[in-house]
Amino acid sequence: MAEHYDISPGREAEQPYAALDLGSNSFHLIVAYDHGDRLQVVDRHKEMVRLAAGLKVDNTLSDAVAVRAIACLKRLGQRIRDLPPGNVRVVGTNTLRKARNSQDFIVAAERALGHRVEIISGREEARLIYLGVSHSLEPTEDSAESRLVVDIGGGSTELILGRQFQPHLMESLYMGCVSMSEAFFGDGKLREHRFRDAENAARQELEVLEEIYRARGWDTVIGASGSILAIHDAILELTGARGITHDGLKALKSHLLDKGHTNDVELEAIDAERAPVFPGGMAITAAVVDALGIDSMTVSDGALREGLLHDLLGRVHAHDIRETTVADLMHRYHVDPRHARRVAGTVARILEQVSWDLAENLAGKSPAPKTLGASSRNAAPGTLSGAAAARLLRWAALLHEIGMDIAHSQYHKHGGYLLDNMDLPGFSRSEQHNLSMIVRSHRRKFPIEELKGHPGLIALCVLLRLAVVLHRGRVENTLPAFWVAPSGPGEIRVTFPRKWLAEHPLTKLDLEQESEYLSVIPLKLAVTAL
Repeated sequence: MAEHYDISPGREAEQPYAALDLGSNSFHLIVAYDHGDRLQVVDRHKEMVRLAAGLKVDNTLSDAVAVRAIACLKRLGQRIRDLPPGNVRVVGTNTLRKARNSQDFIVAAERALGHRVEIISGREEARLIYLGVSHSLEPTEDSAESRLVVDIGGGSTELILGRQFQPHLMESLYMGCVSMSEAFFGDGKLREHRFRDAENAARQELEVLEEIYRARGWDTVIGASGSILAIHDAILELTGARGITHDGLKALKSHLLDKGHTNDVELEAIDAERAPVFPGGMAITAAVVDALGIDSMTVSDGALREGLLHDLLGRVHAHDIRETTVADLMHRYHVDPRHARRVAGTVARILEQVSWDLAENLAGKSPAPKTLGASSRNAAPGTLSGAAAARLLRWAALLHEIGMDIAHSQYHKHGGYLLDNMDLPGFSRSEQHNLSMIVRSHRRKFPIEELKGHPGLIALCVLLRLAVVLHRGRVENTLPAFWVAPSGPGEIRVTFPRKWLAEHPLTKLDLEQESEYLSVIPLKLAVTAL
């Protein structure tokens, strides 16, 4: 299903932004122009792929569904392939989080789209949904008004409490319209006991959250995404009443039971594509309404894809939520900000000097033109290069000592574990893991076994290690001019002024020790004076 909008004269000079949600039920693409105070949507496209239906018992994605999904992405790729990488975000959700072979799918998806695909956590999905819904609502002057947002996707259900544009409590549950329909309505038969069993299964998932959410309370409840929109429209079609209520759900269930099968449901709100997954979504909605004591739920057109666009534009306009996340972590884990910024500044200096491909050099090849610090405009999807690498390296430098708040001994491992396992708003799973590995690898023995096959990531680890060594004294002094250059395949040379190096024998000793640590890559690090 696609919606196309006229583009006004002169629009060719502007650059559109695009967000693509690889949901467990449908793939949603939205393309829009940024007018500062509003987004003008110029294109929408939706295809019901039912990715979750292809998840087998062993949590691998079936070949048939993967082929269907990639065929869809090739069509969507035609629309976004020529857009700059910085103008596009593509995210995978619950099914790709669960699939053991998701990486194989991502490689094929990136090839089809010409853009990087990120897998996001359930809570990051919830944050983006809340952002999309909040931007779709009329502004309110009451900053204290609390809202509950409910989103039922194909493989997960998100519940978010917040005020205005700020979410305060977010949860993602492993139940969605596709998975629930497959489990209880797989043959399409609609029976009272099946609805009862499905609602009870949903209530089990909700049980641990009921009291927490009820205690917080809310002023309004807003539903989002296909299942809830279809339920709202079906109730309106049947009863003439707007909003989702207990009575409306009861009337709709009675109608479905009278029909007896999903193929026989004759409501405009429930088309042939939606019908097979509709009862599962309805059972979850009924369970949420009962468990949380919801009187009435309105609906919103905003959802994950709109949240992605607003989040992307926040990054473009220097309001990147990831920067806030890093600053919050520094404060929470009592990171020394002056030392962290010194290390970040030096690693940026080193990165600027890497005018040759360090990743290629580490692989034992002859130095090639720069990619780590270069523009990512022509980089292959999924590669660690350009501005993205520079940002990741800076964040790792700022956070490299967070593990000290746990213990000084092995603090690099504590820091890596924290970053790999906590919720980091704004970060995709791959970004989060890469960040954790750089922090984990910034000192002592190099964990080469964990980084094999990732030369770009190894290169970033090497650069941070050099910066950390140069600031081991933790003093506010100015480093002299120094140079980092290749001296052959698998070899780099760091050159300092002779006088300075003679006056800093401990630094020279530390760099020699670092050379021993890096030999496992293998990398030969030479320190010379000029």
